[in-house]
Formats: sequence, C-alpha cells, structure tokens
Amino acid sequence: MKKVNLYEENDFNELHMKRFLVHDSPYFKILNFNFKAGQELPIHSHELEGQVSIMVFEGEGEFLAKDGTMPAKQGDVLISDISEPHGVRAKTDMRVVVTIAPPI
Repeated sequence: MKKVNLYEENDFNELHMKRFLVHDSPYFKILNFNFKAGQELPIHSHELEGQVSIMVFEGEGEFLAKDGTMPAKQGDVLISDISEPHGVRAKTDMRVVVTIAPPI
C-alpha cells in the first residue's frame, strides 16, 4: 500500500503549473497538477490507446477540447480517450488529479 498527501507533496508555482507524479505502474499513472489562476495545460493528445481522467479537487477553471471548453469546478471529472485533444485552464488556483490507463 501507498499513501500520498497531495497538499503536503505538491504546492503552487507563480510562473507555471506544478506537476507531481503520484504513482506510476504498468497498469496506470496518477499525476497531480496545480495551477495558479490563469495558468493552463494546453490542448494536446497522445497517439496511444487508453483513457485519461481529469478530476478537479480544488478550484475552478475549464476543461479544454478542440471543439470548445467546458466549465470545471471542484468535484467534476472529465473522462476521454487519451487520443482525444484535452487540456485545462485555471480561473482560480486549481488542483487536479489526472489518471492515465494504460500509462504513457
């Protein structure tokens, strides 16, 4: 078993989003991204089979897609194929947890 407290392990950076690798295994990968208001993870995709989930556990912003945006607030989870373009933009300080399966 493994326990990680994201509030203790990852903070914010004034210049760019802050990334923390929570877990990496042959089955899935978990990442924590912290964004200050206005920071973003630009729209991107991966040429792989698999899925990605992006869960907002603090703050508000937008999920980004090639055909527009969707509001993203605490408790929201975006799930998509990893080959589908996706991204995140923070309106307030925002913490998200990303799960990728299988890991890239």
